[in-house]
Amino acid sequence: MRKLVFATHNLNKLEEIREILKSYDVVGLRDIGCDEDIVEDADDLRGNAKIKADYVTGNFHIDCFADDTGLEVEALDGAPGVYSARYAGEGCSYHDNVVKLLGAMKGIENRKARFRTVIALNLNGEQHFFEGIVNGKILTEEHGEGGFGYDPIFQPDGFEQSFAELGMEMKNKISHRGRAIAKLMEFLEK
Repeated sequence: MRKLVFATHNLNKLEEIREILKSYDVVGLRDIGCDEDIVEDADDLRGNAKIKADYVTGNFHIDCFADDTGLEVEALDGAPGVYSARYAGEGCSYHDNVVKLLGAMKGIENRKARFRTVIALNLNGEQHFFEGIVNGKILTEEHGEGGFGYDPIFQPDGFEQSFAELGMEMKNKISHRGRAIAKLMEFLEK
């Protein structure tokens, strides 16, 4: 089984990726002895993914991939976007972010939003990027117990349930991360 390093400390993301890439041995940063909290200070998702991938390749001399994901809300001019993970402030919880976003959306009719993931792959001295997008809307309250992050308030187009209600298998088939990973897999299988 081919080993792939995913540059993340986020155990939820790591588990989600392992579910999608079942034919690979996907390991996270802790598995390679990296306890550093890699600073993601780029102005966009692509930049943050690049920072993480370049850090691992530069410091551990191994090929890897990294991602950054953002929830982009049309009525909020694309916010929280690149700041999605820390929308409610440094050290905030997923729930804190959801509460802040629901507050910001109070009374707004335009609920259109999209999740966007950008993956940076460092492989054999070259860098490649893959992007996945899923469109949907922000619900007015939380629905479901599954998933993580904004999943309880994001309803993808074509579905009546939130990501949190869809279950991991369905979410991985249609999600932004699932779509970006599918492009990564297609590239790796060539």
